[in-house]
Amino acid sequence: YHPLPVVLCKGRNTKVWDVDGKEYFDFLSAYSAVNQGHCHPKIVNALIEQAQELTLTSRAFHNDILGEYSEFITSYFGMDRVLPMNTGVEGGETAVKLARRWGYDVKGIPENQARILFANQNFWGRTLAAISSSNDPTAYNGFGPYMPGFSHVPFNDVEALEAEFKRDAMHIAAFMVEPIQ
Repeated sequence: YHPLPVVLCKGRNTKVWDVDGKEYFDFLSAYSAVNQGHCHPKIVNALIEQAQELTLTSRAFHNDILGEYSEFITSYFGMDRVLPMNTGVEGGETAVKLARRWGYDVKGIPENQARILFANQNFWGRTLAAISSSNDPTAYNGFGPYMPGFSHVPFNDVEALEAEFKRDAMHIAAFMVEPIQ
């Protein structure tokens, strides 16, 4: 996609301003990265406070907050574990890895034969795995070769999904769909 012809320089709450001072409502919200609004004072203060204490902990170490956070978030959502991510595309990449691992270790799919089905019209990032799952030529043209084992079905076409499972269920490790298109 091409960016809109607007050069933003400031944001507060639900509004953004361009370099000429024109005010806009930010209905895009950085593709949901700032649903809480721009520069929310509570978030900014927490960021400053944490950055003054410890900016980042590599996965090579533990830190004194991760356990407390993990306990809170798993209890809140009723899950038994969590893997924090920085971006949405990392979540998609991890879902692919987990699905393949489950397919090989639990379902018994022969090595390097796992398939993941994706609903068409998806967008979850710009990594090679993400564009390999896309059927949008503007996302994938010029970036091949693509990830093996990725197949597409039309969005909201249950019959096409069922046909894929009837044809090759033994190799399907997952179906990834964005329910809101």
